[in-house]
Amino acid sequence: EGPESFPPLRNEEAVRVLQGRMKGIQGHCNSCYMDAALFSLFSCTSVLDSMLFMPFPLCDRNVQGILRDEIVSPLRRNGFVRASSVMHLREQLTDKGPCSSFTNAEKDPEEFLNLIMQQILGIEPLLKLQSGGQKEQECYCYQIFMDKQEDLVVPDVQQLVERSFLSSDLKLVEIPSCFIIQMPRFGKEYKMFSKIIPSLELDITDLLLDSPRECCLCGDVATLECS
Repeated sequence: EGPESFPPLRNEEAVRVLQGRMKGIQGHCNSCYMDAALFSLFSCTSVLDSMLFMPFPLCDRNVQGILRDEIVSPLRRNGFVRASSVMHLREQLTDKGPCSSFTNAEKDPEEFLNLIMQQILGIEPLLKLQSGGQKEQECYCYQIFMDKQEDLVVPDVQQLVERSFLSSDLKLVEIPSCFIIQMPRFGKEYKMFSKIIPSLELDITDLLLDSPRECCLCGDVATLECS
């Protein structure tokens, strides 16, 4: 018999299960980067559920089991994950990874995602990006980089992604199966924006390389792009 699976939470059920005190993933000892990443990846979407079940080439079944049975299943079933379960995962990452401080230090979410997706599970990169006609790069998530912009007080995710791609001269080589985006709102010292409005849908039409788009003047297929 295979491991028990719980579908991701949707709509009214998500509100019922996840709202209130003692809900979500319990924080402990600088775990916020991992708690937020795990909640985002698994609470209300199944797009990365292959991470929980697939026998990937490098797959460490012990880490996969902890992720599935001690974190994702309780989160979807009860809306709550104990800090001890996340610490169990952090201890395994410390053993498996090149870095010894996953159990106590604050990390960048990208470091955690690269370790668990690439080195521990062996998943193919989720994103293919190209900058200014150079060789394409593969990665697992995209971190928004941009200068402070006075006209953006409370931005939404769509605005941030578009401006970040524009400032770095980036394009998506293909439509990603999963687009993990790290907001420019992290660390204890600096917050670029006090709030960011989640975009419930992301329009990536203008971010795709060589994708046919309409001319803003005549409506025909565009032949030139002005940044």
